[in-house]
Amino acid sequence: MNMSDPKRTVLFVVAIGSFLTPFTLASVTIALPSIGKEFALDAVVLSWIPTSYRLAAAMVLLPFGRLADIYGRKRIFTYGILTFTGSALLAASSTSTLMLIISLILQGIGASMIFGTNVAILTSAFPAGARGKVLGINVASVYSALSLGPFLGGFLTQQFGWRSIFLVTVPLGGIIIALIFWNVKDEWAEAEGEKFDSVGSVIYGLTLVTIMYGVSRLPALWGAWIILGGVVGLMAFVMWEIMVQSPVLDITLFRTSKMFSFSSLTALITYSATAAVSFLLSLYLQFVHGLSPQIAGLILIAQPMVQASFSPVAGRLSDRIEPQRVVSLGMALLVVGLSLLTRLNDETSWKFIIVCLIFLGLGFALFTSPNTSAIMSSVEKKVYGMASGTVGTMRLLGQMLSMGIATLLIALYMGRVQITLEYHSLFLKSMHAAFVIFAILCFGGIFVSLARGKVR
Repeated sequence: MNMSDPKRTVLFVVAIGSFLTPFTLASVTIALPSIGKEFALDAVVLSWIPTSYRLAAAMVLLPFGRLADIYGRKRIFTYGILTFTGSALLAASSTSTLMLIISLILQGIGASMIFGTNVAILTSAFPAGARGKVLGINVASVYSALSLGPFLGGFLTQQFGWRSIFLVTVPLGGIIIALIFWNVKDEWAEAEGEKFDSVGSVIYGLTLVTIMYGVSRLPALWGAWIILGGVVGLMAFVMWEIMVQSPVLDITLFRTSKMFSFSSLTALITYSATAAVSFLLSLYLQFVHGLSPQIAGLILIAQPMVQASFSPVAGRLSDRIEPQRVVSLGMALLVVGLSLLTRLNDETSWKFIIVCLIFLGLGFALFTSPNTSAIMSSVEKKVYGMASGTVGTMRLLGQMLSMGIATLLIALYMGRVQITLEYHSLFLKSMHAAFVIFAILCFGGIFVSLARGKVR
């Protein structure tokens, strides 16, 4: 790649920034059993390590997307890289579960600055005719990270300990910062001068924390009451956003643009149905089958490798074919993969698992960049940051809901215990129940995708 071309530099730094965050999370997921052993954590507490990252990111992703529209997308993106890199050093030096979770919360905040701006920067820097292609490259970068995450994460954990996962991301952060200052001169802030909705941002963040904390307390009755409080907060947020002059989330986009609203809902459903798969399979392969982190990572690499390989193709397809068709086909493949996973038992071969992961990889490749392109093509330039933030928020909310479903089912079937040999059968039951629910969710999402209408 010719790095003297500013546009190529923009694509490169955004793609590498998009690589960093999922790589870390995928690597940490494969390292969870090792982290759990070091700090003696049960499965429910262990689930909060990736969830804390996602929750922090979801809380501030929309606000940072809006701030990027007002103050500059490059600026917020740069701050995000700095925050993410600094918190990686903190995570590597963690001496307790609390310190690790705080580090991951900070990383989640940095990740929100990156993912609240990356799609908006690409959409601003490249013309509409090339949008599907560059978004496809960006998605391929994300899936390359998800491919390398389990493999390198497993290798690093086994050879150097789980802390090394965080240390390897620091040089990449430094390269991105250097390239931004060297060859990214443009700034994009089409909403410059508009006010920032700080009240709405606070209501939104508190609402998400309340709902997710309530989910983590289920099946206790008071957990349901906490969730109800979060739903009330969500209603208050929507009412406030309708009234305020410069909202952090323009609710009218959902009311006036069928493409925007149904594409966003499709993303929420899809991530809700798939995000916990790697978490459950990581525990399954290492606890039930007794595989090392490195071997488990090699098996889990199948899905993101397929995603990375086919995402650019899917992006180019969405420039020529209606996104609803490409996305709906992808979701159908996801249903097949999730349905197959319901057949896992303590004697399932790794070949069968890889077949399931290939279906999931193909499905996600056909889903992600076309659906993102549909969302970004349905809004005006001045709200690209908000739309990019919405894309990321739907993903993170879906991921948290998915982890919430998995955590709840583990708690219902097993209770708050470590996954030992005597609990393997109960863990398998909780995992089967999760995959059944995920397959049903994704099947319903196909009809939501088809209902969105046409972009062209």
